[in-house]
Amino acid sequence: MAMQDASPHGSRPAAPRGDPVVRRLLWLALLVALLMAWWRLLPGLAQRWTPAAPAPAAERTVTPRGDLAADERATIELFEKARDSVVFISTAQVVRDAWTRNVWEVPRGTGSGFIWDDAGHVVTNYHVIEGASSATVRLADGRDYRAALVGASPAHDIAVLRIGVGFKRPPPVPVGTSHDLKVGQKVFAIGNPFGLDWTLTTGIVSALDRTLDGGPGKPPIEHLIQTDAAINPGNSGGPLLDSAGRLIGINTAIYSPSGASAGIGFAVPVDTVARVVPQLIQHGRYVRPALGIEVDETLNQRLAAATGVEGVYVLRVQPRGAAEQAGLQGVRMTPEGLVPGDVIVAVEGKPVSGVGPLLARLDDFRVGDTVRLSVRRGEQTREVTVTLQPGV
Repeated sequence: MAMQDASPHGSRPAAPRGDPVVRRLLWLALLVALLMAWWRLLPGLAQRWTPAAPAPAAERTVTPRGDLAADERATIELFEKARDSVVFISTAQVVRDAWTRNVWEVPRGTGSGFIWDDAGHVVTNYHVIEGASSATVRLADGRDYRAALVGASPAHDIAVLRIGVGFKRPPPVPVGTSHDLKVGQKVFAIGNPFGLDWTLTTGIVSALDRTLDGGPGKPPIEHLIQTDAAINPGNSGGPLLDSAGRLIGINTAIYSPSGASAGIGFAVPVDTVARVVPQLIQHGRYVRPALGIEVDETLNQRLAAATGVEGVYVLRVQPRGAAEQAGLQGVRMTPEGLVPGDVIVAVEGKPVSGVGPLLARLDDFRVGDTVRLSVRRGEQTREVTVTLQPGV
């Protein structure tokens, strides 16, 4: 007899529990659920972890400045008045190619200067234009003019140029005095240091009557004003002003191993400028007042060291000159040997220790003036008067 199924209904066998297809479907469903949950939570997480935007900065209230201090107003007024009288000078030099014989101009240097008078004369340092073949003067309003050399005095480091200004002529700088300067009084320098045009620096008079070496083969420059106002390359030739805005000197040099300002600057005093510039304009050169004697700096130093007497040893007296008329004598040759002549030890009571100081003392006078000399001959010192003659 055939056996029958005990189940009331017929059915197919159950799927195995380890079926891989089922496992994949389960994992896929779980991944979809996680992605949906992440998608819903993402805006909240982003808002939580994103830094909050900074609050708008509150505007600051401007504090009123108030009036400028009196010395500030005075300095500003001084600069604004003097600026138009100061010029920028650029020079060029002619060079020639040794092979092609071509000639052209190349830039040589820059400096400063100032307007001297209404005729268009510009005063600057001699070393600013020394060796140059041409110079261009730029005014404060930007106009450029080709300059002509009127005259120069290397011994004073002063030169005069001239420009042809047809209209809107810049005003001349007011001229002051330097013989009455005092150490400690305020000074102001305007120039073009390192090509930075129309720069103002301030300081005080640090010392007076300084002497500066003029360089190889050049006489020393005497009677200089020393100042701590910052003076740098390019300031040369610019004006040094007092607190009244008057010219008291020409910025001429700095003392610094690096070539930059070290708080020690020098200026040619305006008393020297006022004496030299008119002669340069009128004659093209400066005629120094002289005594009519011949001297030698090297021999003078040797004689002073040998005799122990400081002064200027007269080597020779020019025939019919001022010194001869005053009775001065030079070195004489005798059968016994060389006999020293007169030694000038002071001018108007001020001692002179060598040729340079003597020339500086005489330079305080003009041709035709009478000066009193203290002259030593042998062991005796006497006073003589000499009428100064034109130097050669």
